[in-house]
Amino acid sequence: MSDTFRLTMAQLNPVMGDLDGNAAKARDAWAAGRAAGADMVALPEMFLTGYQPQDLIRKPAFVAHARLVLEELVADCADGPALGIGLAHWPEGEEKPFNSWVVAHNGRIVAEIHKHHLPNYRVFDEKRFFASGDVSGPYAIGSVRIGTPICEDAWYDDVTETLAETGADILLVPNGSPYFRGKQDVRYGVMVARVVETGLPLAYLNLIGGQDDQVFDGASFVLNPGGRLTHHLPSFRECLAHVDFERTKAGWRAVEGEKAPQPEGPGADYRAMVLALRDYMTKAGFSKALLGLSGGVDSAIVAAIAVDALGAENVRCVMLPSEYTSEQSLDDARGVAERLGCRLDTVPIGPARAAVTETLAPHFDGTMPDLTEENIQSRLRGLLLMALSNKFGEMLLTTGNKSEVAVGYATIYGDMAGGYNPVKDLYKTALFDVCRWRNAHHADWFKGPASEVMPPRVIEKPPTAELRADQKDEDSLPPYPVLDDILERLIDEDQSVAEIVLAGHDREVVKQVEKLIYLSEYKRFQSAPGTRLSEHAFWLDRRYPIVNRWRDPSGKT
Repeated sequence: MSDTFRLTMAQLNPVMGDLDGNAAKARDAWAAGRAAGADMVALPEMFLTGYQPQDLIRKPAFVAHARLVLEELVADCADGPALGIGLAHWPEGEEKPFNSWVVAHNGRIVAEIHKHHLPNYRVFDEKRFFASGDVSGPYAIGSVRIGTPICEDAWYDDVTETLAETGADILLVPNGSPYFRGKQDVRYGVMVARVVETGLPLAYLNLIGGQDDQVFDGASFVLNPGGRLTHHLPSFRECLAHVDFERTKAGWRAVEGEKAPQPEGPGADYRAMVLALRDYMTKAGFSKALLGLSGGVDSAIVAAIAVDALGAENVRCVMLPSEYTSEQSLDDARGVAERLGCRLDTVPIGPARAAVTETLAPHFDGTMPDLTEENIQSRLRGLLLMALSNKFGEMLLTTGNKSEVAVGYATIYGDMAGGYNPVKDLYKTALFDVCRWRNAHHADWFKGPASEVMPPRVIEKPPTAELRADQKDEDSLPPYPVLDDILERLIDEDQSVAEIVLAGHDREVVKQVEKLIYLSEYKRFQSAPGTRLSEHAFWLDRRYPIVNRWRDPSGKT
Protein backbone atom coordinates (compact mmCIF):
# COMPACT_ATOMS: atom_id res chain seq x y z
CA MET A 1 0.00 0.00 0.00
CA SER A 2 1.51 3.30 -1.10
CA ASP A 3 1.96 6.04 1.46
CA THR A 4 2.19 8.83 -1.12
CA PHE A 5 -0.21 10.24 -3.70
CA ARG A 6 0.59 12.87 -6.33
CA LEU A 7 -2.26 14.96 -7.75
CA THR A 8 -1.68 17.17 -10.77
CA MET A 9 -4.08 20.13 -10.63
CA ALA A 10 -4.61 21.49 -14.14
CA GLN A 11 -5.88 25.07 -13.79
CA LEU A 12 -6.52 25.62 -17.50
CA ASN A 13 -8.57 27.77 -19.85
CA PRO A 14 -11.17 25.99 -22.03
CA VAL A 15 -12.98 27.45 -25.03
CA MET A 16 -16.75 27.14 -25.05
CA GLY A 17 -17.83 24.42 -27.47
CA ASP A 18 -14.30 23.61 -28.69
CA LEU A 19 -14.56 19.97 -27.68
CA ASP A 20 -11.53 18.75 -29.61
CA GLY A 21 -9.40 21.71 -28.53
CA ASN A 22 -10.35 21.29 -24.87
CA ALA A 23 -9.67 17.55 -25.07
CA ALA A 24 -6.23 18.31 -26.53
CA LYS A 25 -5.44 20.58 -23.58
CA ALA A 26 -6.60 17.87 -21.19
CA ARG A 27 -4.46 15.30 -23.02
CA ASP A 28 -1.39 17.56 -22.76
CA ALA A 29 -2.02 18.12 -19.04
CA TRP A 30 -2.37 14.36 -18.51
CA ALA A 31 0.92 13.77 -20.35
CA ALA A 32 2.64 16.39 -18.17
CA GLY A 33 1.21 14.72 -15.08
CA ARG A 34 2.41 11.31 -16.24
CA ALA A 35 5.91 12.74 -16.84
CA ALA A 36 5.85 14.17 -13.31
CA GLY A 37 4.85 10.85 -11.78
CA ALA A 38 1.28 11.84 -10.95
CA ASP A 39 -1.26 9.30 -9.74
CA MET A 40 -4.12 11.49 -10.95
CA VAL A 41 -4.57 14.52 -13.19
CA ALA A 42 -7.62 16.66 -12.48
CA LEU A 43 -9.30 19.34 -14.61
CA PRO A 44 -12.07 21.70 -13.50
CA GLU A 45 -15.84 21.52 -13.71
CA MET A 46 -17.31 21.33 -17.25
CA PHE A 47 -13.83 21.67 -18.75
CA LEU A 48 -14.48 19.55 -21.82
CA THR A 49 -17.55 21.56 -22.88
CA GLY A 50 -16.73 24.96 -21.43
CA TYR A 51 -18.63 26.76 -18.70
CA GLN A 52 -21.25 28.28 -18.47
CA PRO A 53 -22.78 26.74 -21.62
CA GLN A 54 -26.32 28.02 -20.94
CA ASP A 55 -28.88 26.57 -23.39
CA LEU A 56 -26.15 25.07 -25.56
CA ILE A 57 -26.12 22.25 -23.01
CA ARG A 58 -29.80 21.53 -23.73
CA LYS A 59 -28.88 20.55 -27.28
CA PRO A 60 -28.67 16.71 -27.36
CA ALA A 61 -26.30 16.69 -30.34
CA PHE A 62 -23.78 18.82 -28.41
CA VAL A 63 -23.86 16.61 -25.33
CA ALA A 64 -23.60 13.46 -27.47
CA HIS A 65 -20.61 14.91 -29.32
CA ALA A 66 -18.92 15.68 -26.00
CA ARG A 67 -19.40 12.06 -24.95
CA LEU A 68 -17.71 10.81 -28.11
CA VAL A 69 -14.77 13.13 -27.53
CA LEU A 70 -14.59 11.92 -23.93
CA GLU A 71 -14.41 8.30 -25.04
CA GLU A 72 -11.49 9.10 -27.34
CA LEU A 73 -9.77 10.98 -24.52
CA VAL A 74 -10.23 8.07 -22.10
CA ALA A 75 -8.72 5.67 -24.64
CA ASP A 76 -5.76 7.99 -25.28
CA CYS A 77 -5.06 8.37 -21.55
CA ALA A 78 -5.14 4.67 -20.68
CA ASP A 79 -1.48 4.11 -19.86
CA GLY A 80 -0.72 6.35 -16.92
CA PRO A 81 -2.40 8.37 -14.18
CA ALA A 82 -6.12 8.59 -13.63
CA LEU A 83 -7.86 11.51 -15.35
CA GLY A 84 -10.72 13.56 -13.89
CA ILE A 85 -12.60 15.96 -16.16
CA GLY A 86 -15.94 17.77 -16.18
CA LEU A 87 -18.60 17.71 -18.89
CA ALA A 88 -22.33 17.22 -19.32
CA HIS A 89 -23.87 13.73 -19.37
CA TRP A 90 -27.38 13.07 -20.69
CA PRO A 91 -28.53 9.52 -19.97
CA GLU A 92 -31.29 8.16 -22.14
CA GLY A 93 -34.71 8.93 -20.71
CA GLU A 94 -33.61 11.90 -18.58
CA GLU A 95 -35.37 15.23 -19.15
CA LYS A 96 -32.15 17.21 -18.67
CA PRO A 97 -28.43 16.45 -18.71
CA PHE A 98 -26.29 16.24 -15.58
CA ASN A 99 -23.37 18.46 -14.72
CA SER A 100 -20.89 15.60 -14.36
CA TRP A 101 -17.30 14.89 -13.47
CA VAL A 102 -15.84 11.71 -14.92
CA VAL A 103 -12.87 9.78 -13.57
CA ALA A 104 -11.08 7.45 -16.01
CA HIS A 105 -8.24 5.03 -15.30
CA ASN A 106 -6.60 2.30 -17.34
CA GLY A 107 -8.77 3.05 -20.34
CA ARG A 108 -12.16 2.89 -18.64
CA ILE A 109 -14.45 5.16 -16.67
CA VAL A 110 -14.23 4.22 -12.99
CA ALA A 111 -16.51 6.90 -11.56
CA GLU A 112 -19.05 9.44 -12.77
CA ILE A 113 -20.25 12.03 -10.29
CA HIS A 114 -23.34 14.13 -10.97
CA LYS A 115 -23.66 17.55 -9.34
CA HIS A 116 -26.32 17.49 -6.64
CA HIS A 117 -26.76 21.12 -5.54
CA LEU A 118 -27.54 23.31 -8.56
CA PRO A 119 -26.88 27.03 -8.01
CA ASN A 120 -29.74 29.26 -9.08
CA TYR A 121 -28.74 32.76 -8.07
CA ARG A 122 -26.73 35.69 -9.46
CA VAL A 123 -25.26 34.55 -12.80
CA PHE A 124 -26.22 30.91 -12.19
CA ASP A 125 -29.37 29.34 -13.59
CA GLU A 126 -28.41 25.67 -13.38
CA LYS A 127 -31.87 24.39 -12.51
CA ARG A 128 -32.91 25.48 -15.98
CA PHE A 129 -30.09 23.54 -17.64
CA PHE A 130 -29.32 20.50 -15.50
CA ALA A 131 -30.93 17.70 -13.53
CA SER A 132 -29.85 17.23 -9.91
CA GLY A 133 -27.82 14.07 -9.34
CA ASP A 134 -27.79 11.83 -6.30
CA VAL A 135 -25.02 12.28 -3.75
CA SER A 136 -22.13 10.01 -4.73
CA GLY A 137 -19.65 8.20 -2.53
CA PRO A 138 -15.85 8.24 -2.90
CA TYR A 139 -13.90 6.37 -5.59
CA ALA A 140 -10.52 4.67 -5.29
CA ILE A 141 -7.34 5.60 -7.13
CA GLY A 142 -4.79 3.11 -5.93
CA SER A 143 -4.91 3.08 -2.15
CA VAL A 144 -6.54 6.52 -1.85
CA ARG A 145 -10.29 7.10 -1.67
CA ILE A 146 -11.22 10.47 -3.14
CA GLY A 147 -14.48 12.32 -2.68
CA THR A 148 -15.46 14.84 -5.35
CA PRO A 149 -18.15 17.38 -4.52
CA ILE A 150 -18.61 19.41 -7.71
CA CYS A 151 -18.38 23.16 -7.04
CA GLU A 152 -21.67 24.06 -5.32
CA ASP A 153 -21.77 20.66 -3.62
CA ALA A 154 -18.83 21.81 -1.47
CA TRP A 155 -20.74 24.91 -0.39
CA TYR A 156 -23.10 22.70 1.63
CA ASP A 157 -22.08 20.35 4.40
CA ASP A 158 -24.34 17.41 3.46
CA VAL A 159 -22.36 16.20 0.42
CA THR A 160 -18.95 16.47 2.08
CA GLU A 161 -20.29 14.91 5.27
CA THR A 162 -21.58 11.93 3.27
CA LEU A 163 -18.23 11.57 1.54
CA ALA A 164 -16.36 11.65 4.83
CA GLU A 165 -18.72 9.12 6.42
CA THR A 166 -18.33 6.74 3.47
CA GLY A 167 -14.55 6.67 3.65
CA ALA A 168 -13.11 9.52 1.62
CA ASP A 169 -9.45 10.30 2.38
CA ILE A 170 -9.12 13.49 0.30
CA LEU A 171 -11.70 15.97 -1.02
CA LEU A 172 -11.08 17.11 -4.60
CA VAL A 173 -13.42 19.96 -5.60
CA PRO A 174 -13.58 20.84 -9.34
CA ASN A 175 -15.03 24.32 -9.85
CA GLY A 176 -16.32 26.79 -12.37
CA SER A 177 -16.30 29.71 -9.93
CA PRO A 178 -16.38 33.14 -11.61
CA TYR A 179 -14.59 36.16 -10.22
CA PHE A 180 -16.14 39.00 -8.36
CA ARG A 181 -14.44 41.46 -6.05
CA GLY A 182 -13.66 39.68 -2.76
CA LYS A 183 -14.64 36.23 -4.05
CA GLN A 184 -11.46 34.53 -2.86
CA ASP A 185 -12.17 35.35 0.79
CA VAL A 186 -15.61 33.81 0.38
CA ARG A 187 -14.09 30.63 -1.07
CA TYR A 188 -11.58 30.39 1.76
CA GLY A 189 -14.28 30.70 4.38
CA VAL A 190 -16.48 27.99 2.92
CA MET A 191 -13.69 25.51 2.14
CA VAL A 192 -12.07 25.95 5.56
CA ALA A 193 -15.45 25.08 7.06
CA ARG A 194 -15.52 21.85 5.02
CA VAL A 195 -12.06 20.70 6.14
CA VAL A 196 -12.82 21.55 9.76
CA GLU A 197 -16.09 19.60 9.63
CA THR A 198 -14.70 16.55 7.84
CA GLY A 199 -11.11 16.47 9.09
CA LEU A 200 -10.00 15.84 5.50
CA PRO A 201 -7.53 17.68 3.24
CA LEU A 202 -9.15 19.51 0.33
CA ALA A 203 -7.93 20.48 -3.14
CA TYR A 204 -9.96 23.32 -4.66
CA LEU A 205 -9.47 23.40 -8.45
CA ASN A 206 -10.94 26.30 -10.40
CA LEU A 207 -11.29 27.22 -14.07
CA ILE A 208 -9.30 30.04 -15.62
CA GLY A 209 -10.37 32.33 -18.47
CA GLY A 210 -13.07 34.62 -19.80
CA GLN A 211 -16.46 33.53 -21.08
CA ASP A 212 -18.74 36.34 -22.30
CA ASP A 213 -19.21 38.64 -19.29
CA GLN A 214 -17.74 36.24 -16.74
CA VAL A 215 -14.08 35.66 -15.97
CA PHE A 216 -12.81 32.64 -14.05
CA ASP A 217 -9.78 33.62 -12.03
CA GLY A 218 -8.28 30.24 -11.13
CA ALA A 219 -6.64 30.93 -7.76
CA SER A 220 -6.88 27.22 -6.92
CA PHE A 221 -5.59 26.10 -3.53
CA VAL A 222 -5.06 23.15 -1.19
CA LEU A 223 -5.98 22.99 2.50
CA ASN A 224 -5.00 20.55 5.21
CA PRO A 225 -7.33 19.76 8.12
CA GLY A 226 -7.71 22.72 10.42
CA GLY A 227 -7.67 25.05 7.41
CA ARG A 228 -3.91 25.25 6.88
CA LEU A 229 -3.09 26.50 3.36
CA THR A 230 -0.39 24.38 1.70
CA HIS A 231 -0.61 25.46 -1.97
CA HIS A 232 -1.95 28.44 -3.84
CA LEU A 233 -1.95 28.61 -7.64
CA PRO A 234 -1.74 31.99 -9.43
CA SER A 235 -4.83 34.07 -10.18
CA PHE A 236 -5.78 34.84 -13.79
CA ARG A 237 -3.10 32.51 -15.22
CA GLU A 238 -3.02 28.96 -16.46
CA CYS A 239 -0.98 26.65 -14.28
CA LEU A 240 -0.15 23.00 -13.61
CA ALA A 241 0.65 22.15 -9.99
CA HIS A 242 1.86 18.76 -8.77
CA VAL A 243 0.58 18.34 -5.21
CA ASP A 244 1.96 15.57 -3.02
CA PHE A 245 -0.06 13.92 -0.25
CA GLU A 246 1.41 11.66 2.42
CA ARG A 247 -0.28 9.10 4.64
CA THR A 248 0.20 9.94 8.31
CA LYS A 249 -1.12 8.41 11.52
CA ALA A 250 -3.81 11.10 11.48
CA GLY A 251 -4.73 10.46 7.82
CA TRP A 252 -3.66 11.87 4.46
CA ARG A 253 -2.01 15.28 4.48
CA ALA A 254 -0.79 17.59 1.71
CA VAL A 255 2.92 18.34 1.71
CA GLU A 256 3.74 22.06 1.81
CA GLY A 257 4.15 23.60 -1.64
CA GLU A 258 4.28 26.93 -3.46
CA LYS A 259 1.88 29.74 -2.64
CA ALA A 260 1.58 32.34 -5.38
CA PRO A 261 0.81 35.93 -4.26
CA GLN A 262 -2.82 36.85 -4.88
CA PRO A 263 -3.88 40.25 -6.31
CA GLU A 264 -6.42 42.35 -4.48
CA GLY A 265 -8.43 45.53 -4.99
CA PRO A 266 -7.88 47.55 -8.19
CA GLY A 267 -5.09 45.21 -9.29
CA ALA A 268 -7.40 42.20 -9.23
CA ASP A 269 -10.11 44.07 -11.14
CA TYR A 270 -7.60 45.21 -13.75
CA ARG A 271 -6.26 41.70 -14.28
CA ALA A 272 -9.83 40.42 -14.61
CA MET A 273 -10.59 43.00 -17.32
CA VAL A 274 -7.43 42.20 -19.27
CA LEU A 275 -8.06 38.45 -19.20
CA ALA A 276 -11.77 38.85 -20.00
CA LEU A 277 -11.08 41.09 -23.01
CA ARG A 278 -8.26 38.89 -24.31
CA ASP A 279 -10.42 35.77 -24.17
CA TYR A 280 -13.57 37.42 -25.51
CA MET A 281 -11.59 38.63 -28.52
CA THR A 282 -9.49 35.57 -29.24
CA LYS A 283 -12.21 33.01 -28.53
CA ALA A 284 -14.55 34.93 -30.85
CA GLY A 285 -11.90 34.91 -33.59
CA PHE A 286 -10.67 38.53 -33.37
CA SER A 287 -7.05 39.54 -33.06
CA LYS A 288 -7.33 43.33 -33.40
CA ALA A 289 -9.36 46.01 -31.64
CA LEU A 290 -10.10 49.69 -32.09
CA LEU A 291 -11.65 52.33 -29.88
CA GLY A 292 -12.40 56.01 -29.83
CA LEU A 293 -9.73 57.78 -27.77
CA SER A 294 -11.15 61.04 -26.47
CA GLY A 295 -8.41 62.24 -24.16
CA GLY A 296 -10.61 61.27 -21.21
CA VAL A 297 -10.00 58.72 -18.50
CA ASP A 298 -12.49 56.05 -19.60
CA SER A 299 -11.10 55.58 -23.09
CA ALA A 300 -7.54 55.82 -21.74
CA ILE A 301 -7.99 52.88 -19.38
CA VAL A 302 -9.78 50.82 -22.05
CA ALA A 303 -6.85 51.48 -24.39
CA ALA A 304 -4.45 50.29 -21.68
CA ILE A 305 -6.52 47.15 -21.07
CA ALA A 306 -6.61 46.43 -24.80
CA VAL A 307 -2.86 46.86 -25.21
CA ASP A 308 -2.14 44.67 -22.17
CA ALA A 309 -4.51 42.04 -23.54
CA LEU A 310 -3.63 42.08 -27.25
CA GLY A 311 -0.38 43.98 -27.72
CA ALA A 312 0.09 47.54 -28.99
CA GLU A 313 0.42 46.37 -32.60
CA ASN A 314 -3.14 45.03 -32.46
CA VAL A 315 -4.85 48.14 -31.07
CA ARG A 316 -5.96 51.15 -33.15
CA CYS A 317 -7.06 54.31 -31.33
CA VAL A 318 -9.11 56.91 -33.19
CA MET A 319 -9.56 60.54 -32.21
CA LEU A 320 -12.79 62.02 -33.63
CA PRO A 321 -12.62 65.74 -32.82
CA SER A 322 -15.32 68.36 -33.25
CA GLU A 323 -15.23 72.10 -32.68
CA TYR A 324 -15.88 71.38 -28.98
CA THR A 325 -12.79 69.18 -28.60
CA SER A 326 -10.13 71.01 -26.63
CA GLU A 327 -6.43 71.13 -27.45
CA GLN A 328 -5.87 69.55 -24.05
CA SER A 329 -7.96 66.54 -25.06
CA LEU A 330 -6.05 66.18 -28.31
CA ASP A 331 -2.74 66.37 -26.44
CA ASP A 332 -3.92 63.85 -23.82
CA ALA A 333 -5.10 61.38 -26.45
CA ARG A 334 -1.73 61.60 -28.16
CA GLY A 335 -0.02 61.17 -24.81
CA VAL A 336 -1.93 57.97 -24.06
CA ALA A 337 -1.32 56.46 -27.51
CA GLU A 338 2.39 57.34 -27.42
CA ARG A 339 2.90 55.83 -23.97
CA LEU A 340 1.08 52.67 -24.95
CA GLY A 341 2.83 52.48 -28.29
CA CYS A 342 -0.35 51.99 -30.30
CA ARG A 343 -1.60 53.58 -33.50
CA LEU A 344 -3.63 56.81 -33.31
CA ASP A 345 -5.70 58.00 -36.25
CA THR A 346 -7.62 61.29 -36.41
CA VAL A 347 -11.00 61.40 -38.14
CA PRO A 348 -12.71 64.82 -37.72
CA ILE A 349 -16.50 64.66 -37.53
CA GLY A 350 -17.03 68.28 -38.65
CA PRO A 351 -17.77 67.61 -42.34
CA ALA A 352 -20.17 64.75 -41.56
CA ARG A 353 -21.90 66.80 -38.89
CA ALA A 354 -22.36 69.70 -41.31
CA ALA A 355 -23.94 67.36 -43.85
CA VAL A 356 -26.34 65.91 -41.28
CA THR A 357 -27.23 69.37 -39.99
CA GLU A 358 -28.02 70.51 -43.52
CA THR A 359 -30.11 67.43 -44.22
CA LEU A 360 -32.16 67.87 -41.05
CA ALA A 361 -32.44 71.67 -41.23
CA PRO A 362 -35.88 71.73 -42.94
CA HIS A 363 -37.24 69.33 -40.35
CA PHE A 364 -35.66 71.07 -37.34
CA ASP A 365 -36.67 74.57 -38.49
CA GLY A 366 -38.13 76.58 -35.63
CA THR A 367 -36.64 74.41 -32.88
CA MET A 368 -33.82 75.18 -30.47
CA PRO A 369 -30.62 73.11 -30.33
CA ASP A 370 -30.75 70.58 -27.49
CA LEU A 371 -29.62 67.06 -26.61
CA THR A 372 -30.53 65.93 -30.13
CA GLU A 373 -27.63 67.81 -31.67
CA GLU A 374 -25.25 66.49 -29.01
CA ASN A 375 -26.35 62.92 -29.71
CA ILE A 376 -25.82 63.40 -33.45
CA GLN A 377 -22.15 64.00 -32.71
CA SER A 378 -21.93 60.83 -30.64
CA ARG A 379 -23.78 58.77 -33.27
CA LEU A 380 -21.54 60.08 -36.05
CA ARG A 381 -18.54 58.92 -34.05
CA GLY A 382 -20.18 55.53 -33.60
CA LEU A 383 -20.91 55.29 -37.33
CA LEU A 384 -17.33 56.14 -38.31
CA LEU A 385 -15.83 53.75 -35.78
CA MET A 386 -18.12 50.94 -36.92
CA ALA A 387 -17.12 51.64 -40.53
CA LEU A 388 -13.45 51.21 -39.59
CA SER A 389 -14.33 48.07 -37.66
CA ASN A 390 -16.15 46.57 -40.64
CA LYS A 391 -13.50 47.54 -43.16
CA PHE A 392 -10.50 46.21 -41.24
CA GLY A 393 -12.01 43.42 -39.12
CA GLU A 394 -11.14 45.11 -35.84
CA MET A 395 -13.55 44.71 -32.93
CA LEU A 396 -14.83 48.05 -31.68
CA LEU A 397 -14.54 48.46 -27.91
CA THR A 398 -16.92 50.74 -26.08
CA THR A 399 -15.79 52.64 -23.00
CA GLY A 400 -18.74 53.61 -20.77
CA ASN A 401 -18.16 53.04 -17.06
CA LYS A 402 -20.82 51.59 -14.72
CA SER A 403 -21.87 55.02 -13.43
CA GLU A 404 -22.71 56.16 -16.97
CA VAL A 405 -24.27 52.83 -17.94
CA ALA A 406 -26.44 52.94 -14.81
CA VAL A 407 -27.97 56.36 -15.43
CA GLY A 408 -27.96 56.29 -19.23
CA TYR A 409 -25.28 58.97 -19.59
CA ALA A 410 -24.36 57.43 -22.92
CA THR A 411 -25.82 57.57 -26.41
CA ILE A 412 -27.39 54.43 -27.77
CA TYR A 413 -26.09 53.75 -31.33
CA GLY A 414 -23.40 56.31 -30.54
CA ASP A 415 -20.71 55.91 -27.89
CA MET A 416 -22.47 52.70 -26.79
CA ALA A 417 -21.69 51.09 -30.16
CA GLY A 418 -19.21 48.24 -29.95
CA GLY A 419 -18.66 44.56 -29.36
CA TYR A 420 -17.31 44.59 -25.80
CA ASN A 421 -16.94 46.98 -22.86
CA PRO A 422 -14.18 46.05 -20.40
CA VAL A 423 -15.18 48.74 -17.84
CA LYS A 424 -18.94 48.16 -17.91
CA ASP A 425 -18.99 47.01 -14.25
CA LEU A 426 -16.57 49.62 -12.91
CA TYR A 427 -18.00 52.71 -11.23
CA LYS A 428 -16.27 55.96 -12.13
CA THR A 429 -14.66 56.44 -8.71
CA ALA A 430 -13.31 52.86 -8.84
CA LEU A 431 -12.13 53.49 -12.40
CA PHE A 432 -9.88 56.32 -11.17
CA ASP A 433 -8.32 53.88 -8.66
CA VAL A 434 -7.73 51.32 -11.40
CA CYS A 435 -6.04 53.97 -13.58
CA ARG A 436 -3.69 54.93 -10.77
CA TRP A 437 -2.94 51.26 -10.11
CA ARG A 438 -2.04 50.60 -13.75
CA ASN A 439 0.17 53.67 -13.92
CA ALA A 440 2.15 52.28 -11.00
CA HIS A 441 2.04 48.51 -11.62
CA HIS A 442 2.53 45.83 -14.25
CA ALA A 443 2.18 42.04 -14.45
CA ASP A 444 4.57 39.87 -16.42
CA TRP A 445 1.75 38.54 -18.62
CA PHE A 446 0.59 42.00 -19.71
CA LYS A 447 1.61 42.85 -23.27
CA GLY A 448 1.80 46.60 -22.66
CA PRO A 449 4.72 48.63 -21.30
CA ALA A 450 5.84 48.31 -17.68
CA SER A 451 5.58 52.05 -17.15
CA GLU A 452 3.10 54.90 -16.67
CA VAL A 453 0.54 54.40 -19.45
CA MET A 454 -1.43 57.64 -19.21
CA PRO A 455 -0.52 61.22 -18.31
CA PRO A 456 -1.62 61.99 -14.71
CA ARG A 457 -3.65 64.92 -16.07
CA VAL A 458 -5.97 62.46 -17.81
CA ILE A 459 -6.94 61.09 -14.40
CA GLU A 460 -7.06 64.40 -12.57
CA LYS A 461 -9.01 66.69 -14.93
CA PRO A 462 -12.80 67.12 -14.59
CA PRO A 463 -14.66 64.58 -16.78
CA THR A 464 -16.46 65.96 -19.83
CA ALA A 465 -18.20 64.57 -22.91
CA GLU A 466 -17.23 67.70 -24.92
CA LEU A 467 -20.50 67.77 -26.89
CA ARG A 468 -21.10 71.46 -26.23
CA ALA A 469 -19.04 74.43 -25.11
CA ASP A 470 -17.56 74.26 -21.59
CA GLN A 471 -19.46 71.04 -20.81
CA LYS A 472 -18.71 69.06 -17.65
CA ASP A 473 -20.29 65.78 -16.49
CA GLU A 474 -21.40 67.49 -13.27
CA ASP A 475 -23.65 69.78 -15.35
CA SER A 476 -25.95 66.78 -15.78
CA LEU A 477 -25.02 64.46 -12.91
CA PRO A 478 -24.20 64.73 -9.21
CA PRO A 479 -20.46 64.65 -8.43
CA TYR A 480 -19.22 61.12 -9.02
CA PRO A 481 -18.47 60.33 -5.34
CA VAL A 482 -22.08 61.23 -4.51
CA LEU A 483 -23.53 59.52 -7.58
CA ASP A 484 -21.54 56.33 -7.08
CA ASP A 485 -22.49 56.02 -3.43
CA ILE A 486 -26.16 56.34 -4.36
CA LEU A 487 -25.76 53.87 -7.23
CA GLU A 488 -23.99 51.31 -5.06
CA ARG A 489 -26.76 51.56 -2.49
CA LEU A 490 -29.57 51.30 -5.08
CA ILE A 491 -28.00 48.65 -7.31
CA ASP A 492 -25.44 46.64 -5.34
CA GLU A 493 -27.13 46.77 -1.93
CA ASP A 494 -30.80 47.08 -3.03
CA GLN A 495 -31.40 49.76 -0.42
CA SER A 496 -34.62 51.74 -0.33
CA VAL A 497 -34.76 55.47 -0.98
CA ALA A 498 -35.51 55.95 2.73
CA GLU A 499 -32.34 54.10 3.74
CA ILE A 500 -30.22 56.18 1.38
CA VAL A 501 -31.73 59.42 2.66
CA LEU A 502 -30.99 58.31 6.24
CA ALA A 503 -27.39 57.77 5.13
CA GLY A 504 -27.18 61.51 4.40
CA HIS A 505 -28.23 61.94 0.75
CA ASP A 506 -30.75 64.49 -0.50
CA ARG A 507 -34.02 62.75 -1.36
CA GLU A 508 -34.54 64.65 -4.61
CA VAL A 509 -31.11 63.67 -5.83
CA VAL A 510 -31.72 60.03 -4.89
CA LYS A 511 -35.10 60.04 -6.66
CA GLN A 512 -33.58 61.55 -9.79
CA VAL A 513 -30.86 58.87 -9.85
CA GLU A 514 -33.46 56.16 -9.28
CA LYS A 515 -35.51 57.54 -12.18
CA LEU A 516 -32.52 57.56 -14.50
CA ILE A 517 -31.65 53.95 -13.62
CA TYR A 518 -35.11 52.67 -14.50
CA LEU A 519 -35.46 54.82 -17.62
CA SER A 520 -32.13 53.52 -18.93
CA GLU A 521 -33.03 49.84 -18.77
CA TYR A 522 -33.73 49.71 -22.51
CA LYS A 523 -30.24 51.04 -23.25
CA ARG A 524 -28.58 48.40 -21.09
CA PHE A 525 -30.68 45.71 -22.78
CA GLN A 526 -28.98 46.66 -26.06
CA SER A 527 -25.52 47.37 -24.70
CA ALA A 528 -22.33 45.41 -25.33
CA PRO A 529 -21.32 42.74 -22.82
CA GLY A 530 -18.57 43.62 -20.39
CA THR A 531 -16.40 42.13 -17.67
CA ARG A 532 -18.24 41.14 -14.50
CA LEU A 533 -16.42 42.53 -11.47
CA SER A 534 -19.18 42.62 -8.85
CA GLU A 535 -22.14 40.57 -7.68
CA HIS A 536 -24.55 43.07 -9.25
CA ALA A 537 -23.25 43.47 -12.78
CA PHE A 538 -25.69 44.50 -15.50
CA TRP A 539 -26.85 41.40 -17.38
CA LEU A 540 -27.27 38.04 -15.63
CA ASP A 541 -26.76 39.42 -12.12
CA ARG A 542 -29.45 42.10 -12.41
CA ARG A 543 -32.48 41.41 -14.59
CA TYR A 544 -35.13 44.11 -14.58
CA PRO A 545 -38.12 44.69 -16.88
CA ILE A 546 -37.64 47.35 -19.52
CA VAL A 547 -41.19 48.68 -19.10
CA ASN A 548 -41.64 49.44 -15.40
CA ARG A 549 -43.61 52.23 -13.74
CA TRP A 550 -42.79 51.41 -10.12
CA ARG A 551 -40.80 53.95 -8.15
CA ASP A 552 -39.86 53.73 -4.48
CA PRO A 553 -42.19 56.09 -2.53
CA SER A 554 -40.19 55.87 0.72
CA GLY A 555 -37.97 58.49 2.27
CA LYS A 556 -40.49 61.33 2.44
CA THR A 557 -40.16 63.62 5.43
